Amino acid sequence: MKVTVITIFPEFFEAPLKVSIVGRAITLGSLIVNTIDLRDYAEGVHRKVDDAPFGGGAGMVMMVEPLDKALAPLSDSVRVLLSPSGTPLDQPTLDRWATVDHVTLICGRYEGVDERVAEHLTDEQVSLGDFVLAGGEVAALAAIEGIARLLPGVLGNPASTKKESFRGGLLEEAQYTRPAIHNGWSVPEVLMSGDHARVDAWRNEQRIERTKNRRPDLWELFEAGESS
Repeated sequence: MKVTVITIFPEFFEAPLKVSIVGRAITLGSLIVNTIDLRDYAEGVHRKVDDAPFGGGAGMVMMVEPLDKALAPLSDSVRVLLSPSGTPLDQPTLDRWATVDHVTLICGRYEGVDERVAEHLTDEQVSLGDFVLAGGEVAALAAIEGIARLLPGVLGNPASTKKESFRGGLLEEAQYTRPAIHNGWSVPEVLMSGDHARVDAWRNEQRIERTKNRRPDLWELFEAGESS
């Protein structure tokens, strides 16, 4: 699979793409990540990619012309604008992106991106969450890692993605490892019982309770799905 990132800070991606799951995916050849410096498509000595907004207001806006030129050869990809105005990035979206051949991630900056980019040059808009960052680069890295771990052969155990949080609408259960007791804090007895049926039942109860308590919004959706 191929991911193209359009950014004014390509150096932002140099180290993160070499480590952990993403680095492994690239080394295996399962993932190709290319960064495009948007300033290469800008005109003038200063390679300007932003300008003051029509109508006035604070900040600068990324211009449509450089992005139009950068995106022109990428029409065969799923073109995604990373923006606080987008729909929240979630697991189903990552699952979908991991099945296509090519995704292009457009990193916004400044006060925002000329709306004509969203209207005419992209396929969807995605947000990392209900907060504002300096740009879309952090969101792009999150998306790349979320995609990379879903690609065949990248994770050591393919089953790792089958029962994690957000699979089946619930959060993942609590996890424990050695030692069994630390500072008087004990691992739940059921996990050391060897009784797989009890362990499975405990884990299911945990998923339900954790989702109810920590993400009531997810629990409401889960209940609605169960009752339909």
